[in-house]
Order: sequence, then structure tokens, then C-alpha cells
Amino acid sequence: MKARFTDKVMVITGAAQGIGKRVAELAAAEGGRLLLVDIADYVQGVAAELRDQGIRAVAVQADLESWAGAEQVMAEAHREFGRIDILINNVGGTIWAQPFESYSPEQIEKEIQRSLFPTLWCCRAVLPYMLEQKGGVIVNVSSVATRGLMRVPYGAAKGGVNAMTVNLAYEYASHNIRVNATAPGGTEAPPRLTPRNTSEQSEQDKAWYQTLVEQTRQHSFMDRYGTLDEQAEPILFLASDAASFITGTVIPVAGGDLG
Repeated sequence: MKARFTDKVMVITGAAQGIGKRVAELAAAEGGRLLLVDIADYVQGVAAELRDQGIRAVAVQADLESWAGAEQVMAEAHREFGRIDILINNVGGTIWAQPFESYSPEQIEKEIQRSLFPTLWCCRAVLPYMLEQKGGVIVNVSSVATRGLMRVPYGAAKGGVNAMTVNLAYEYASHNIRVNATAPGGTEAPPRLTPRNTSEQSEQDKAWYQTLVEQTRQHSFMDRYGTLDEQAEPILFLASDAASFITGTVIPVAGGDLG
């Protein structure tokens, strides 16, 4: 039985559902001590389920699109556990799928705010703790949508995550801090408990989204979406000591689609 994270303190953002929740469940099974973060109160239930299994898991609700939210989360993790060994930045996701000329300025700003700033702020907020303890690991969850249809603002945000990953890795390698990212492709997951886009979908909106789905599958050599486990396991590999000589790398996890 693997136990890669025994006594390791891991902060996982976007942990209420989807990939983040699965990362939390698998890390818990391998001995991790977890601080689970989400803006939604569903994260409380995830932490409670893990505590029922004897796992030390704490839930924090925070808006990570702001510096104040990210700073609060890392301070809480340090107060609770005394250190932060691993940060998994998993907040983000497409809100709209449409041709770029159809995006309003407000929609563009919202896409960037949702899928770039939580990772940017959390990396900045965790660094003082990792520098003080002379080491740590950051894994960012990016996307292969940096090359695709109907998601120019989202792709721009995730391209920023990729650049940030490499720059941070270069800047902090001498401090024993590794920074990597995975770039998921399409992923099969239960319906979101709260949709990112709560507005009513028109027939045109549905057609645009279907274009995105078809392009995603066509670019995968395997012609399918991945599973939550297929996304979570590479994240955990990069977070583990098995990846101790890997930094500054963005790994596509998309059945052959390189993004």
C-alpha cells in the first residue's frame, strides 16, 4: 500500500468537487494531512467525510480570486498544522464557451479572474512559509485549452498559469521548492453542484459548447474524456517525492492532446 504523503501537510484548492475532491480523497488514503479550500460550503462535507475515516482534514471557505482570501488560507493552514509541504492549485474552469467576438469585456475579465488569479495569489501567499521551512512543492492545475476553440480568455488564463509555473520553478529551485503543473484535457465528472455559468443556455450556447466538446475529443489520440482518477494521479505523482528531480514542467494529461 502506497503512503507517499504520511505526515505531509497538503493544501488543496477547489476541493469541494471534481478533480480537487478526488485528489483530496487519494491523498488522504496515503496519509496526508489536509486543508481543503473552496468558496462553496460543500467543502465542509468533504472534510467531514474524511475525518470520519480518521483523516486529519480541515475545511476553509475562501474566495481565492482575491489576495486577501489566499493570504487567509495559507495563514490558517500554517496555524493549524505548523507547516505547508504541498500546495495543489486546482481552482479555475471555463465559464463560457463562445467565439471571442461574442465575449463581453466583463466576461473576459471574469474568465481571467477565475482561472489565473487564484493560482497566482496562492503561489504568492504560500512562498513565505515554504521559504521559511526551506522547501515545498507546488502543483498547478492548468489545461490543454491553451490551444482550442471557444475559450480564448480561459486559454489565456491557463497560458499564464503555465508561464508562472516555469518562472517560479526557475526562481525557487535553489530554495528546494519544486513547481510543476498538469494540463488536463476533457474529464468525465459528476454534474457540478453549482454550475460555473448559471445563466440559461440558448440553443446557440449549446451548439458552441458542443463544438468545444467535439474538438476536445478529436485532439485526444484516445478519442475520449479522462476519468477523475486519471487526472488526480499525475497531480499526486508530481506532489510526491517520486518526482523529486522534476520541476518547471507542464504535463499534458489529455490522452495525447498536447494543448
